[in-house]
Amino acid sequence: MNGISRRGFLQGAAVMGAVGIAGRNAFGFAGAHPFKIGVITDEITQDFDHACAVAAKEFGMQWVELRAMWKKSLMNLSDTELADVERILSKYSLQVTDIASPLFKAHWPGAPRSTEGPKTSDTGDVLKQQDEVLEKSIALAKRFKTNKVRCFDFWRIENVGPYRQAIDHKLAEAADQCGRQGILLVLENEPACNTATGRESVRLLNAVKSSHLALNWDPGNAVMRGEFDAYPNAWNMLPKDRIHHCHVKNAVKGPEGKIVWSPTGTGIIDWTGQFRDLAKAGYRDAVSLETHWHGGATPEESTRVSWSGMKKALQDSGNL
Repeated sequence: MNGISRRGFLQGAAVMGAVGIAGRNAFGFAGAHPFKIGVITDEITQDFDHACAVAAKEFGMQWVELRAMWKKSLMNLSDTELADVERILSKYSLQVTDIASPLFKAHWPGAPRSTEGPKTSDTGDVLKQQDEVLEKSIALAKRFKTNKVRCFDFWRIENVGPYRQAIDHKLAEAADQCGRQGILLVLENEPACNTATGRESVRLLNAVKSSHLALNWDPGNAVMRGEFDAYPNAWNMLPKDRIHHCHVKNAVKGPEGKIVWSPTGTGIIDWTGQFRDLAKAGYRDAVSLETHWHGGATPEESTRVSWSGMKKALQDSGNL
């Protein structure tokens, strides 16, 4: 064999095979870890092709979350632009974790005006408009071959009590509509919305029993609302079988005690512990980087720093 012994050749092949497996594992391919590791592309840049290149080639990811590109919401792209998204995803062999829809980031009709969200007056039938957002989100999920659509729990009302049952009913109705189409509705706890913390997420999941509604767990968002024990205390209260998406970011107390975003590797959330506990709970869905911290020179550089911290936490937890 051109001067190479058969034994040497086989040994070399075995080494190369091991390297190949290690390389696949290091870059997030099958068998490396239980999670689908991804990033929200517009946290890197609005240039969707470049964002996908960074995610796939530099970060070694196979998954991305779709929210916005080219300074437009995914919801507002033309069919031609959506075809470009499909082409670029294929170019970099990327799959979609979920549709990061703005569904139910809206004022609840008839309630006192929320101090969160847009200050402009609503026009038209808000719930009908949200029904249209839901229909479009489901169509996009099917187009991009994902079974998850993200939603929220309406802009936060100071005293939500009188409206809580009606809002829960609307969420259950939307979840069941998703279920009929083979889609899971994942509600994100969001500091500006009525479900902002881990404890509020527990309440919501207990109230809305639909098997088609799950939680997009975001402990960083919970911290931003003042729930400093989001992990591990609030996490321990959550029904683990109803968590089917996870956003990864961090926050810290800044000057004068104000809570501000921080790189994933530093802050109040112990992501090494959170990743370890997610894996122990049997979680097999996406952990999606949502940088939010803008301390780098550019959004791309900020995301690069946060990915470094996220990657280390994944490695330290035994999940990469």
